Amino acid sequence: MKREDWNRKHGEAGLLFGAEPNRFLVAEVAGLPPGRALDLACGSGRNAVWLAQQGWSVVAADFADVALDQARALAAERGVDVEWVDADLREWEPPARAFDLVVVLYLQLPPEELGPIMRHAAGAVAEGGTMLVVGHHSENLASGIGGPKDPRVLFTPEDVASELDGLEVERAEAVIRTVEGEGDAIDALVRARRA
Repeated sequence: MKREDWNRKHGEAGLLFGAEPNRFLVAEVAGLPPGRALDLACGSGRNAVWLAQQGWSVVAADFADVALDQARALAAERGVDVEWVDADLREWEPPARAFDLVVVLYLQLPPEELGPIMRHAAGAVAEGGTMLVVGHHSENLASGIGGPKDPRVLFTPEDVASELDGLEVERAEAVIRTVEGEGDAIDALVRARRA
């Protein structure tokens, strides 16, 4: 999707995915000591704001300026500071080895666009740091609910793990996300660490 499409979606929906953090992020970050975090494709900021509330120093990037305006408002409402970056991740590269946590949640792009972003994200993970990727699994199209209908933007955990050079993959699996009143979605979850 283009920037204008995401701006329209965010403008029509308000907080497109709500104000509460992603359940997989909450579970996977539990027990990690707060440090510097990078949230790529942050949308309306729900995950970045939650991380900041947990004591993380957060940089969050997205290319939809309507979503970033909503994110700034959410951060102000919750009384936290986040460094918001207006950037197209296909063109922007985060600083190398600068973050203790890098999260990429539901960034659904074709492999030729997603691959370089994943490599840049992995490169931003500091020594001892963690990377978490969650997105709509390829199997979701036939066996799950919701998510994109274009099979080219869906992926498997193995697709993501193959792009994370220099990181040790700790988890790479399909996970079920129950959507209340609708059924189960199938997501791909990858957690990796730089030794």
